[in-house]
Formats: sequence, structure tokens, C-alpha cells
Amino acid sequence: MLYEKAGDAVRCLLCARRCIIAEGKLGTCGVRENMGGTLRTLVYGKAASCAVDPIEKKPLYHFHPGTKALSISTVGCNFRCRFCDNWSISQPERISGEPLSPGEIVSLAKRSGCRSISYTYTEPTIFFEYAYDTARLARKDGIFNTFVTNGYMTPDAVEAISPYLDAATVDFKGSGDQSFYRTFCGVPDANPVFEALLEMKRRKIFIEVTNLIVPGGGDLKPPFLKLADWIRDELGAETPYHLLRFFPSYLCSDARQLPPKRMEEFWSMARGEGLRHVYLGNMPGGDFENTICPSCGSIAIERCGFEVISTNLNWNACSRCGRALNIVV
Repeated sequence: MLYEKAGDAVRCLLCARRCIIAEGKLGTCGVRENMGGTLRTLVYGKAASCAVDPIEKKPLYHFHPGTKALSISTVGCNFRCRFCDNWSISQPERISGEPLSPGEIVSLAKRSGCRSISYTYTEPTIFFEYAYDTARLARKDGIFNTFVTNGYMTPDAVEAISPYLDAATVDFKGSGDQSFYRTFCGVPDANPVFEALLEMKRRKIFIEVTNLIVPGGGDLKPPFLKLADWIRDELGAETPYHLLRFFPSYLCSDARQLPPKRMEEFWSMARGEGLRHVYLGNMPGGDFENTICPSCGSIAIERCGFEVISTNLNWNACSRCGRALNIVV
């Protein structure tokens, strides 16, 4: 899906890299090949990972909280993050995966009592056709579909999946700073992430945003405040915003971690910029996981890790003061 001829090559139109791929060659993702002038996916129906997760693990805190999601992925990615947690499947040396058809995924989700299917772990854009066909079948059976994505997709890709995509968690790294993306993610320009988010909003896809705070360049105050202001002004102050504490991994296994107090400072800065639902991730325990009503200050959803402990909601409103909250139930 979504490519065009480019002389003797083809141009992929799924990801914002828009790779021009010569005959017999692969795109940057490593899983899309020009075969005789036709762009082919090499990972369709090849599941690299499949698991039942709490939807809070995505993290989606405001989209059917307390439910289960069947998480699915293939190998490959269009980023080259030096700190990737899932590098063994995102940066593989060869194509691998267990046979699992879209129909089998939907059946497994139903048997497992999952309310949704999440296309996650690696980048769903690079297994787009597999996700697309699965999402269409899931929609027919009343199962929701969510992307956990780096957001580096074209508006055309967002438009194509939008009839079947209910929610997306879009993952920023280092607050979307251009220099950080070039140095640590191997990405020339972070602007397509912002463009994709605006297209998702136009298409009425429910959005939550994460921001991985990485020491040594991804923890700078100016880009952090700039991103918080952009989310507030363009997506809305009620947008759930998750600040994720960095854990050393992959090529950054010797890097330091930010102390919890520093993460709490970032939380306070985001709140100070007017964002009403800010969370700290990779730091279980404490009040930074709870959903607080902005009007009366009561706990609307209490969490511990990925588990919902209690809810105080009247449908999607605070049961204490009646304020409508940006929550899909």
C-alpha cells in the first residue's frame, strides 16, 4: 500500500522518510522491498511478538481504562534509536516471525477477553498492511484498534488507517528536539511527527502522547517546554501526556538515569504549562499515575503500575463534581 513509481525505482509513501528504493533493495525499515517495480512487505502475517497486556501499558490511560489489549508486532523499524528497549526485534539481521493471520489475531483477542488490539513494540507503520487488514476485521467484531507509534508516518498513511484506528499513543523522544532526533534516533527531521498528530486530530483518532526523557541531550528545558506548549495549543490541554523515565538499553546501556526528583520537576513544568493530565511512566507508585479531576482535585482513576485500583467516574465524568473528563469508556 501507498507507494509510487520513481523512474526505475519506487518511492514508499507510508513513512515520512519516503524512501526511494531501487530494484531488489530494501527501505530504511528493512522490511519493504522493491521486487520488479512493486513494493512488497516482507513481514505480512509474521508475528515477532504477541501478548495480552493491560491497555495502561501502551500507555493508554484514558481509552477504556482497566481493559486488556492484545499486543502484536513484526520485526523492523524506521527509526534507529540508540536506546531502543525492543532492539532485538526492531533492528533484526533477518526477517523472522511466527505465522499468524489477521483472522487468527482477532480470534485470539476475542478468546483472551481483549477489548482492543494494539499494534506496538516495534513501529506499526512498517507493518501497515498487516495492521490494516487486522484492524478491518477487528472493527467488524467490535474490537478497538490502537497504534503505539513514533508518529513518523505520512498524512496519507494516517488517512488510510483512520477508518479503523480508534486511538494512538504517539511517542516523542527527547521532547521532539531536532538535534536529538538526528543524533540519537537517526531521523533527519522531527516535524513529520507533529504533522501526523495534527492529521490524527483531524481524523478524530483519540490521542495520548508520551515523551521519553533521555539524559545527555534529551532532558533540556527549552524543547521540553516548547513541546508542552504545542500539545496544549494544538491538541488540547486535556490531552493525556506521559513522561517516561529513561532506562539504559541497547547502545546506551552505560548511560545514567535521571533521578526521580528530576522527573517530578519535569512533571511540574508540564503542569505549569497548562496540561491537565500529566503522568510519570517507568516510575511505579505514587500519585503520578492517578487521573485527577482538574476541577475538584479528587482521584477519578487510581492506579498502581499498570493496574487500575479504583475508579470514581460517572461514565466519563468525575463522580464527585460532574466535570466531563477526556476519557473514553
